[in-house]
Order: sequence, then structure tokens, then C-alpha cells
Amino acid sequence: MKHSGHSEVVAHYQAANEEERLQTSHGKLEEARTKRIIESHLASTHRRAVDIGGGTGPYSFWLAARGLEVSLLDPVARHIELVRERAERARSGDTELASLASLASIDLGDALDLPYDDASFDIALMMGPLYHLIEPAARIAAIREAMRVLTPGGLLFGVGIGRYASLLIEGLAMGFVDDDEYLAIVEHNLATGVHRNDNNRAQFFTTAVFLLPETLEAEVAAAGMSVVDTVAIEGPGWLAKDFDARWSDEQRRGTLLRLIETVAAERPLLPLSPHFMVVARKG
Repeated sequence: MKHSGHSEVVAHYQAANEEERLQTSHGKLEEARTKRIIESHLASTHRRAVDIGGGTGPYSFWLAARGLEVSLLDPVARHIELVRERAERARSGDTELASLASLASIDLGDALDLPYDDASFDIALMMGPLYHLIEPAARIAAIREAMRVLTPGGLLFGVGIGRYASLLIEGLAMGFVDDDEYLAIVEHNLATGVHRNDNNRAQFFTTAVFLLPETLEAEVAAAGMSVVDTVAIEGPGWLAKDFDARWSDEQRRGTLLRLIETVAAERPLLPLSPHFMVVARKG
């Protein structure tokens, strides 16, 4: 089952350097905050996890290192190849990558048609699929499919891109609005919520929908799940002056993370975050 924008999204990630994105500047903040949010909801009873649209696997590998049995699925062949290569290196004795060998499965597939049995997992991660599914019905269908493979009481961690990210971050903070092509993308995004990069300029991202948190919360509820928590991932942290220097200093990094966490659930600030997370429970 394919969804609107599927081919250009896959083409974008086939060419993009996704495996290094979380190692650059604000990507480090995104990764650290994502892990902290997930950790705050993990329980000793959570033993099996599925990473739907898991990319090159940073969260799969992290959960595996914590002792969970993890399955990764992604629609991008290049991502799957990279994950399998790293897992093979681990099996070959690369001690630095030892945790990668513990992945239970690594599959090419689509969030709308998961190749797993009902009630197979205690937690499900959807770090990307929900903002690449343009139609509300497709997002609800994907959430229902994730719910199907969760055990009763299982948790879904679903990520959205903030409604004004293209305007605030790339558009104004990075100055992309000075490019007429990106300005048109921003204006279309503000009018419709949909981000389209029809000329496939790599720096302008790809087909995606940028949502208000309440929209994704309503879709989670429509799929039959209960919202447990909604929090900003980066929050206002991307505004920090001299971010890279601040992040490299342990004390200043700790202060930044503490301040973000303090306001992470404040509703007026949520739409200003590059990403936000909805945590939901299967009844």
C-alpha cells in the first residue's frame, strides 16, 4: 500500500545522508531529547520494540543496547542496506558495533502494511512516517496498523514536525526565504500545512506535512489509542546562541536540556518546536 508522495520521499532519502543527520548541530539535540522522552516512559515490562520508518536505526540500536528485542522497518532500500551492513560488521567481531547484532529483524517495508503478527511488540516508534503521510486518513491507518502489532497497554511514540518549522527555522533563522523557490514552499506550507519540494532540491527537504499537536492527537484518538503525553522534542533549544559551543560544554548542555524539559509540555510553545512527540497507549 503506497501513500501520497511516496516515490519522492523514498528518492530523497536514497540520496540524503540520513545516517549522519543526528550527528550535526541541532540533530544532536533532537536525538538526546528523543531518547530522554522515550526513557521517561520505558518500563521493565517493555521487552519488544518495533521501529517503524526507523531509517538507519539510531533508536533501534540504542534500544537494543538497553536489552530490548528490536525489529526495524523502513521503505528506503539504502537505509536497510546500511543497517544490515553495520549489523554484519558487528557479527563479524566489531566490538564497537556489538549492540547492532541484537536487532531481531531488519525489513524493507511500509508503515501502512507491517509484516508482523498482532500484539507482537510492547512499544512502537514512528519517528518519521507520520509526517510523510500527507492525508489524515493515511496517518490514522498507519497508527491503527502500529496499534495492531502492539500488545494491550503497549505504547506508541509518534513524531510530528511543528506546523511553523519551515517558516521559523529554515525560512527565517537560516535565511532560505531569500530564495524565491523556498519562499514559495513556505507560503504553500503556511496555507496548507503541506511542504512540497517539487524540484527536489536536497536542502529543501521533501514531501511532508507539518502539523499542530492537537491535529496529531485527534488522529491518534481517531485510530483508537489514548494520548498519554505530548511534548516538544527540541522545544526552544534551537534558538540557543552559539549552539555548538553550548552543546560541547557538559554543564551548559545540561542547563539547556533542563530548560527545554521545563517548558516541553507548554501548549503555546509546542508549535514552535521543530519536532514534537505524541505518546499513546493501546487500550
